[in-house]
Amino acid sequence: MSETPAPATPEAPAVDEGLTRDVLAVAGVVVLGAIMSILDVTVVNVAIKTLSQEFSSPLSTIQWVATGYTLALATVIPLSAWTAERFGTKRVYMTSIALFAVGSVLSGLAQNDWQLILFRVLQGFGGGLIMPIGMMILTRKAGPQRLGRVMAVIGIPMLLGPVLGPILGGWLVDAVSWRWIFFINVPIAAAAIVSAIRVLPADTPSPEHRLDWLGVLLLSPGLAAIIYGLAESATEGGFGHAKVLVPIVAGVVVFGLFIAHALTAEEPLVNLRLYKNRVFAASNITLALLIVSVFGGMLLAPLYLQTVRGETALSTGLLLAPQGLGAMIAMPIAGTLADRTGIGRIVPFGLLAVLASFIGLTQLAADTSYWAFGGLLFVMGLGMGFSMMPTFSGAMQTLKHADIPSASTTLNIVQQVSASFGTAVLSVILTRQIVSQFATVPGASGSANIGDTASLPENVRKVIDPLLANAFGNTFIWAVAFVAIAIVVAAILLPRSKPEPLDAEAQAEVNAAMMG
Repeated sequence: MSETPAPATPEAPAVDEGLTRDVLAVAGVVVLGAIMSILDVTVVNVAIKTLSQEFSSPLSTIQWVATGYTLALATVIPLSAWTAERFGTKRVYMTSIALFAVGSVLSGLAQNDWQLILFRVLQGFGGGLIMPIGMMILTRKAGPQRLGRVMAVIGIPMLLGPVLGPILGGWLVDAVSWRWIFFINVPIAAAAIVSAIRVLPADTPSPEHRLDWLGVLLLSPGLAAIIYGLAESATEGGFGHAKVLVPIVAGVVVFGLFIAHALTAEEPLVNLRLYKNRVFAASNITLALLIVSVFGGMLLAPLYLQTVRGETALSTGLLLAPQGLGAMIAMPIAGTLADRTGIGRIVPFGLLAVLASFIGLTQLAADTSYWAFGGLLFVMGLGMGFSMMPTFSGAMQTLKHADIPSASTTLNIVQQVSASFGTAVLSVILTRQIVSQFATVPGASGSANIGDTASLPENVRKVIDPLLANAFGNTFIWAVAFVAIAIVVAAILLPRSKPEPLDAEAQAEVNAAMMG
């Protein structure tokens, strides 16, 4: 990276001009890519059972269709800052979308389970760069004074993906073919690439920017090992197995070596010195705790509907829709507020709404009213809208323009690892809760298999469903705990005032504008 400060350009405005047409156009291109990559995760999750039947493959194998994708994301995300500097954000963004589309086509054409897993890994290599590079492009274009509003725009697909994905995936699997959950990405990718060519501003690559090879060899395998162990914990029923402990411990050790290296390297792969910034550090902690609870909750809610209530994939997606509606209402408001005042005045209240919804979900029963269930999800969506993206934007607002690529990479790593940790931990807790509930019934099996309960006789369902509902409610208590800690961190450490312009260059522009 060049030591000479880049000249001021319209891409990093210091004066708040509102969301102009060119900023919204760039945001639209980024949202196209985000929708494609985020929807893909939840669409595929709905089809796991169908894929298992299609390839006569056990769930322990076919789950790698999802886990392999996640591992690929963890491997490639750390490279996003370097690739953006070395080749330019526009070029990398279009290349990542094209690679994602190729992986999608090959996945749709797969003839066996291992082909599908391999092509999903290829798809993940492309998908891992879409979000961090898109965030870099959008952050640079908007500048710190408009960051909250544009993050609200890109945050909508992040929150709607888990809602719309099951609906779209359920319909495609039931009405068309499982292959179309992959083929559907192709027209979206084509539209995103064409739009990127026409809309995204050109940027100048920095070929002299060196890649921290030692950082790559430490960080990517370390994260991959941790996520592999977390994924295996769900299938092994806990963290006490060598298949789970060995990769997690090895990953933590390697990740520790990366931290020691990154703190001393001249040009580290990820700039951990950013954590000296209190706002950035507090935002990361808050975001991690929120994502652990919310993504774990996103696993529990559809499982409850399908196993306890016997709903289909499509009806499950529709019943989850209130969460997306709440997020859509909250995010534009939260984005505007984040640009006008400190996120410390916004995020804690959003987290309180998430906390209230999780507390309500701890009371789930086998006959909970769908109106009450939908109301809790709506409140959760409101809370996520007022907390998730303001936290993202708050982390960026207090950083220098040159630090944005590394910060974006760090935030995406935190998001990916936290999501994997949340789903793994809560799924393990759910499994143990089910075993514990069944142990209270004399003669009941200790198995935690919650597969096809809808086909069981009615008299058996009357015994099993309340036990399963109790297990889900007890598991949500852990989500409550994670959010409660996030509220304490946010209330104490997040700033309560609007940040000042960051770079000396930007400050000079503001001063000149004020002097007329």
